[in-house]
Amino acid sequence: MPEFSPATTALVLIDLQQGIVPMPALAPRSGADAAAAGIKLAQRFRAAGAPVVLVNVAFAADYGDALKPPVDRPMAHPEGGFPANFSDLVEGLYRPGDILVTKHQWGAFYGTDLDVQLRRRGIRTIVLGGIATNIGVESTARQAHEHAYEVVIAEDTTTSFSSEMHAFAINAIFPMLSRVVKSDDIELKR
Repeated sequence: MPEFSPATTALVLIDLQQGIVPMPALAPRSGADAAAAGIKLAQRFRAAGAPVVLVNVAFAADYGDALKPPVDRPMAHPEGGFPANFSDLVEGLYRPGDILVTKHQWGAFYGTDLDVQLRRRGIRTIVLGGIATNIGVESTARQAHEHAYEVVIAEDTTTSFSSEMHAFAINAIFPMLSRVVKSDDIELKR
């Protein structure tokens, strides 16, 4: 069972927000199930005195802050912008004292103060979860690895747009960047 110090370990949850968690085609678990596991893990981190970082994704109504490089399959953006609550965190996730980070792309490090928030608190290990496994979570895991953080993926707090996408990240990519565990197996010890 992995054991971590709350003084040097933070939980980072990606895109557990109103516009993403309810999506109907998520697998291998629903967004609600992934969010519930993330909420439970966040409670344990807070109780141990470890930082909880909640990352959402948001865009201006005109998408002026969205990436627009030419790609074969661009991300769809609704005409007139996302619903008003799109970027709001899911009910029950945020607690006073949590660190909030807003990103404008898949990964949570570039263009945000995430690295500053973690390093100034002495964090060396991040436990990572959220949606989607192979998009926001994987991009953030890769960036964390490149920033020399020890990365742990809480598998049951993640889900994606298909079981295959999820499984590829969990089984092929993450073992080269991190350790993959169930959230109940994470122990925080002073």
